[in-house]
Amino acid sequence: MSEVAEVESTELVTLPAREVALQVYSTVGGLDPLIEEIRNKVSGVVYDVTTAKGRAECASDAFKVAKSKTAIEKLGKALSAEYKEIPKKIDAERRRAFDALEALQAQVRQPLTEWEEAEEARVQRHRGALAGIETLLTNCGETSEALRNALKFAEMVEIGPEWEEFETEAHRAKARAIETLTAALAAREKYEAEQAELARLRAEAEARRIQDEKDRIAREAAEAATKAAEAKAQAEREAAARREAQAKAAAEQAERERLEAIERQKQAEARAEAEKLAAEQRAKDAAEAARLAEIQRQADEAARIEAEQKAREADRAHKAKTNNAAVAALVAGGLTAEAAKLAVTLIAQGKVPAVRINY
Repeated sequence: MSEVAEVESTELVTLPAREVALQVYSTVGGLDPLIEEIRNKVSGVVYDVTTAKGRAECASDAFKVAKSKTAIEKLGKALSAEYKEIPKKIDAERRRAFDALEALQAQVRQPLTEWEEAEEARVQRHRGALAGIETLLTNCGETSEALRNALKFAEMVEIGPEWEEFETEAHRAKARAIETLTAALAAREKYEAEQAELARLRAEAEARRIQDEKDRIAREAAEAATKAAEAKAQAEREAAARREAQAKAAAEQAERERLEAIERQKQAEARAEAEKLAAEQRAKDAAEAARLAEIQRQADEAARIEAEQKAREADRAHKAKTNNAAVAALVAGGLTAEAAKLAVTLIAQGKVPAVRINY
């Protein structure tokens, strides 16, 4: 800042004062008078550079111009730096004022904000109380006792001035709840009475069914006793006949099983012999198959070796032909036969970078 405030001079020119410096530097061509003043003071001088004095005068004037140039540049930079800080100061003050007024706004509005929050809480309390009345209809249960309790609670709800603007709505909700619950209770009591009557009738019918069942069982027991005595005698006669028949059948079954065991033994021996012969034949077949497979493998191996040998010989012949053609071309190009062969050999061995032979 002190550099801008002071008026600075050089041997060739005086820089503009602080009050007018910004105007001079921000105007197109504003520095032209200073440039012309410096130019007029050094132009037209003829230096005898063949002498030390002449060279010194030339260097001195050039240095004076350099000092004037540096001074003008220094003043311009100082002005630029000073005025670059102005937007930052404006933004900082603007933000400070905004934050202060934001806090003041919140402070001024605080009473209204508190009232709005209290009002919202008050309304929510009333709406919660209304919702509580409504839940008597949705959470009352299905039994007559539950409906009776819900109706009792609905009738106990007190509606008065404390409900404020919701008083009328609360009266309607209470009346609706009482009316709905009363109707539901009457319907449920009628339904439960009907169900109780049906249960009584079903109990009486079940009692009659049980008594009838007991009578039937006693009657059938007497009939069964008579039939049992008759059946016992018949059973004893039939048991004796069955024992005789069973003994005869057991003897016949034993004979059949003896003959069947003999037959099974013969069949088992025949199967064992057949399996032995089949196993021997399978062993012979496997040995023959292995022998033939080995013969075929040896033949295939020999064919593969012969094919690989022929392929290598063909490759060598093809490469030799290609190399000979390359040697002939190099000889035709002016190389000696030895040099051409050496070149092709080096290329084939990959010892010549970026050059190869396409076989």
